[in-house]
Amino acid sequence: MENYLVLKDLAIIIIAAKLFGIVARKLKAPQVVGEIIAGLIIGPGILGWVNQSDFLLQMAEIGVILLMFSAGLETDIKELLKTGPIAALIACAGVFIPLIFGALYYMLYYGMSPWGSEEFYKAVFVGTILTATSVSITVESLKEMGKLKGKVGTTILSAAIIDDVIGIIVLTFVIGFKNPESNPSTVMINTVLFFVAAVIVGFISYKLFKYVDKRYPHTRRIPIAGLAYCFLLSYLAERYFGIADITGAYVAGIILCSIKDSSYIERKVDVNSYMLFGPVFFASIGLKTNVESVTGSILLFSLGFVLVGLISKIVGCGLMAKLCKFKLNDSLKIGIGMMTRGEVALIVAQKGLSAGLLEPVYFTSVILLIIVSSISTPILLKILYSREEDTQKIQAA
Repeated sequence: MENYLVLKDLAIIIIAAKLFGIVARKLKAPQVVGEIIAGLIIGPGILGWVNQSDFLLQMAEIGVILLMFSAGLETDIKELLKTGPIAALIACAGVFIPLIFGALYYMLYYGMSPWGSEEFYKAVFVGTILTATSVSITVESLKEMGKLKGKVGTTILSAAIIDDVIGIIVLTFVIGFKNPESNPSTVMINTVLFFVAAVIVGFISYKLFKYVDKRYPHTRRIPIAGLAYCFLLSYLAERYFGIADITGAYVAGIILCSIKDSSYIERKVDVNSYMLFGPVFFASIGLKTNVESVTGSILLFSLGFVLVGLISKIVGCGLMAKLCKFKLNDSLKIGIGMMTRGEVALIVAQKGLSAGLLEPVYFTSVILLIIVSSISTPILLKILYSREEDTQKIQAA
């Protein structure tokens, strides 16, 4: 066995992913888009320099676990509780409207499917991909305009956090229902049991980590223990509750996000994620995308998928914001601010591929949605804020 060949694959992936990531950033697009395109180009679909292997698949799985752990660590519990009910309502609408729109779009495009059939679950899963929100582009845009700390900016940030939590729960249910050995009641019971166990174990773990952190502040044993805890919860979630491992990783991050050295843990985890596991994960999306299978029908589906993805977030989040007494212009800002998609959408798509709910060719649709939403969101937000400032100037005059 020429196991050393994987070293060549890793070298190519890391260099290509970083080069294309830099180019994407220069073009004002998310870096992950460049890393995905790098995987597409070096993969079997185009140049054929790197082929997917079991080792790379396992590394990609670790990459996605680390990404979700970091996302949990970044959660601001205090901010989440402060903006509370309104953000929760906007987040719920921002999950369920895209879920319904996405599922209906798939069924209208490919034909209606009976409840519980394979195609029905695929339709629901397409809707599940659209539930994800990635506000990193929105945050950067609001920062540049000096609007991040306003009511709209805070609401978008809080709603995005809750949105991802609900989206992961929906993903857990959908994958659980797909399993032929499970039934709806079992999935619901296992999910509830997992989160009950997570609260109990999480409280004990938090106290333990808080004690260790106080006694040995800012020492390397803290991030090492945190990483081990992340992997342990990921394993327990999948092995004993039938819950996606990324849910366990996300919960581990949320449990540890309030200890003093949470940012220190995140920085240390990000070193591994940024240098190796992240590029392998995002490049693996490109490696899996079968360009040769992209037909006119798939391209047409992708265009519709992008439109549904953008419109459903604006309708869901924007309409709920209006019902929560926001002005029309502010409601539009919230809806547009919530429509960006990023790594969470890719993570959901990846889990769907593993569960047999998505074919590799549909990664094209997800990548296109990420690119379009990431480019259009800052432009639309700037237009809305500029229009508001112009109106205020006219009224002042």
